[in-house]
Amino acid sequence: MGRLAGKHALITGGSSGIGLETARQFLAEGAKVAITGRTQGGLDEASRELGNSLSTFRIDAADLPAQDSMARKLSRTWPQLDILMCNAADTMQLPLEEWTPERFDQLFATNLKGPFFLIQSLLPFFARPASIILIGSVSALIGHRHSTAYGAAKAGLTALASGLSYELKGRGIRVNAISPGPIVTNALKALDPATRNALYEEFASQVPIGRNGQAIEIAKAAIYLASDESAFTVAQLLRIDGGLGHVAVG
Repeated sequence: MGRLAGKHALITGGSSGIGLETARQFLAEGAKVAITGRTQGGLDEASRELGNSLSTFRIDAADLPAQDSMARKLSRTWPQLDILMCNAADTMQLPLEEWTPERFDQLFATNLKGPFFLIQSLLPFFARPASIILIGSVSALIGHRHSTAYGAAKAGLTALASGLSYELKGRGIRVNAISPGPIVTNALKALDPATRNALYEEFASQVPIGRNGQAIEIAKAAIYLASDESAFTVAQLLRIDGGLGHVAVG
């Protein structure tokens, strides 16, 4: 307990799934936490679940002016920003034939352009030292069904870990990325239970250790990257995917 005591953390896409669980774990470790989300209902539910100490902002990760406004508001309320976790994502996966230029641009605006310019907006506000955590995906590393555009966007995001680490080293800001494998979240809640279970079974069959991951397993890794324990960990991609892409299945 207390590994993040006194630190201030912003988590984008923090109203559900990996982001919500990370917010829960950061609070338990003593951090002051703010999250973003696209719907007020989701943010309200997160506040009910995690408590009134949680700060919330209704923002789409592709909305650059709204992100810039949030950065200014935080700078007026918090003394500094110690931790930024870019987790908000557009998870749309379609066959190549079904993509349109507009849909492609929206995907990249959320998954790559948004985080890039959020970091730019927050530059004057980061503590020294500070930690940026980028949430990628195993889809950036291996090919699978309907994953081409999503994987490309996530590959671009995780590539920022190296480039930004170089640009920001003089400011004392470390940048690292986490690449989750299949994780059980509420991302498939719109599907009927039978379809949802079948998909999760399909995902698990591709993972060498034979199961899907849990959001808390990503959150625990984020605690390490956010804490002073990782002070010598810079520009790394931490793969938490059950061996997917490294170990043969069967």
